[in-house]
Amino acid sequence: MDYLPDKVIDHLRQAVVAPDFSATRYELLGEIGRGGMGTVYVGRDTQLDRRVALKVLNVVDPDREAAPRMADEARILARLEHPGIVPVHDLGTLPDGRIFYAMKLVEGTRLDAYARTSASLPERLRVFLRICETVAFAHSQGVIHRDIKPENIMVGPFGEVLVLDWGVAKIAGLAREHSAAGSVAGSDTASGTVIGTPGYMAPEQAAGAINQVDARSDVYSLGMTLKALAAPSPVPKRLQAISRKAAAQDRSLRYAGVLELSAELERFLAGEPVLAYRESALERLGRLVTRNQTLVLLVAAYLVMRIVLFYVEKWGLASPSQAGGALGGP
Repeated sequence: MDYLPDKVIDHLRQAVVAPDFSATRYELLGEIGRGGMGTVYVGRDTQLDRRVALKVLNVVDPDREAAPRMADEARILARLEHPGIVPVHDLGTLPDGRIFYAMKLVEGTRLDAYARTSASLPERLRVFLRICETVAFAHSQGVIHRDIKPENIMVGPFGEVLVLDWGVAKIAGLAREHSAAGSVAGSDTASGTVIGTPGYMAPEQAAGAINQVDARSDVYSLGMTLKALAAPSPVPKRLQAISRKAAAQDRSLRYAGVLELSAELERFLAGEPVLAYRESALERLGRLVTRNQTLVLLVAAYLVMRIVLFYVEKWGLASPSQAGGALGGP
């Protein structure tokens, strides 16, 4: 019996599950990535002649829970109009009943890969501040992301910083919860389903305590993300303290909101003391010297000059012409 090569089998499998967009305004161009809930394709909007990203519900949805969650994701993205969030253009249903939505096609580098580049620590922290700005905006609209991690953040080639994958986001006051394939699906508890990514989700999320999940849960995830972003280089103690406070196990010990975390990082970048770390006198002196390097150098140069002049006067050192006159020269 002849066997088909693996590449042929993969091609046939993709052809079987490939979504049919013939009844829509979109033309399918290729696959970008596949997740537990949906697959993202590159498509072309035939009406506006532009490339877009098309997220389509995967074929397998036995519990019929992924479809409502993906529709929720599209609606959440549509209400969050911010430069750090990918805009949604359209929401629809394919002939086979699968839902899809069209969004802006973005390209760039995932944050975990960006962290391994030659970017300096201050540059990486400024990128992190852009992430905080986006998450703070979402919180102001009553939306909790619940799955912030480096893999869900993209840094674009022109400085864009985008927070992606809002598929498990929670809208404040919305009681309905779904379990999404691809999320951490622990056993359901009396409180709710465990949703998030191990290592980045807050303890209250890991416990399934839905009613305790709020802005501080995202602060925890941001703290862990900050730790990963700063890791490729020696991390100052003050910055370590900031990430520890953000990712405290006790939610009452974390920053109350993302803006407080941002303010701490701004103070760190400006060379100012941070609330999360108590400096020793020597550390305070070192920080002040580092912060005021130009002034310190000027003062040091002035002092060296004064010392030189002092010894010139004390030991009677003079210029060659003065020395010649002192020896009886003309």
